[in-house]
Amino acid sequence: MKLAKNILLTLAAIVAVVLVFAAIVPSDFKVVREVTIYKSTTEVFEYTKYLKNQENFSVWAKMDPDMNHEFIGVDGTAGFISAWESENPEVGKGEQEIIKVDDGKRIDYELRFLEPFESTSIAHMTFDSIDSTTTIVKWGFEGGMPYPMGLMLLFMDMDAELGKDLQGGLDNLKDILENQ
Repeated sequence: MKLAKNILLTLAAIVAVVLVFAAIVPSDFKVVREVTIYKSTTEVFEYTKYLKNQENFSVWAKMDPDMNHEFIGVDGTAGFISAWESENPEVGKGEQEIIKVDDGKRIDYELRFLEPFESTSIAHMTFDSIDSTTTIVKWGFEGGMPYPMGLMLLFMDMDAELGKDLQGGLDNLKDILENQ
């Protein structure tokens, strides 16, 4: 009986330590990648501002070319929503909304993932003109995990995982725009 009590107390202490640790560990992440595109900022921005064009360069869109899409609103403007649903669990179900458009400079998005798990994240694309034929595009993504799930970030390299997909998308975008 005493052994069982000691085991339960030890387990309770371990759980308590894990929960306290989960409360102090950062549960947010930010990932940003960039690419230099040899086209004017106007050309790059005008192509990229349309969410429908993300289907041409986004790595995630290419994971399931047969996914169902629904578009709501006027593409390229705040309030436009691109919703998707896929049988592929890596793609899942969700929607992306354009939150703000700063013409020629920046686009802010909200991503709402519904399946295989629910979460909301923020993304953005920025456009910096180097000269009349050179633009640096940065694609950023930030999010977080609720308590106590933030502990998972200790075992996941979000920068590497998301970063390769963002970079792949930017490289695809560069290829498309420079070969038009």
